[in-house]
Amino acid sequence: MISYEGNVFRPPSEANSLILQATLGCSWNRCTFCSMYRDKKFRVRSLDDLKREIQWAKDNIAPVRKVFLADGDALMAKASFLEDILDQLADAFPHLQRVSVYASPQSLQVRTVEEMTMLREKGLRLYYVGLESGDDATLLQMDKGVDAKEWERVAGKAHQAGVKLSAMILLGVGGKALSHQHAMHSANLVNAIQPRFLSTLVTTPYPETPLIQQVETGEISMLSEEELHQEFTTFLGNLELHGTIFRSNHVSNRSVLAGNFPKDKEALLSALEDSRPQST
Repeated sequence: MISYEGNVFRPPSEANSLILQATLGCSWNRCTFCSMYRDKKFRVRSLDDLKREIQWAKDNIAPVRKVFLADGDALMAKASFLEDILDQLADAFPHLQRVSVYASPQSLQVRTVEEMTMLREKGLRLYYVGLESGDDATLLQMDKGVDAKEWERVAGKAHQAGVKLSAMILLGVGGKALSHQHAMHSANLVNAIQPRFLSTLVTTPYPETPLIQQVETGEISMLSEEELHQEFTTFLGNLELHGTIFRSNHVSNRSVLAGNFPKDKEALLSALEDSRPQST
């Protein structure tokens, strides 16, 4: 049987994937907005336990085509450990199409292009990267641990390795004070990275996070619906992408959009305008 410790988080597009907790928690675990892994200490799971779980899945689950390696930072595990898992998965599931992970900027700093290339050849073909923002002041405020230039550099390593990137921008995370520059600079960063997939989420201050404390003390003022819509419009309008699939289908989004860049940009902007909140 497959064992999960604590809550398990995965991207919406991994709903039908086999989820294996290769690691527990997040190695950084300091982002002010994130409550996902605060109840866990980061560690790498036993390879023997994972082998047993893969064998159980082989014996008990219908043909597996996609696998997501949880938790929040599995790429931080040693390349040799991930290689062993990928070999086990390939042996167990002959119809396996891809393996994916969340990839923090810290894990992308650690993994070499050569390691990522080797892992991609063994099936680890997609990284979900929480860019959150391309604005340095916003990244500093949220304690992301990198600035925009470093995000661009480490994402470039994944591109060199032939790995597809699914990038996420967090609308509203800079608050009112940083909203415009967050939108503009986030578009600039996404343009520089040119991810295969792009999505937006809307910031929600969760209990027991530094962000909610910042909101409660007045350090950060959250955006109104109208201001959030304007930020989204500014971000979307400044994207110059050449082959990116865009979705805003996370439950946090007020405006649910789907399209491909560049051909659907104007249609997406038009649909976003149609969903503009009514002024009161």
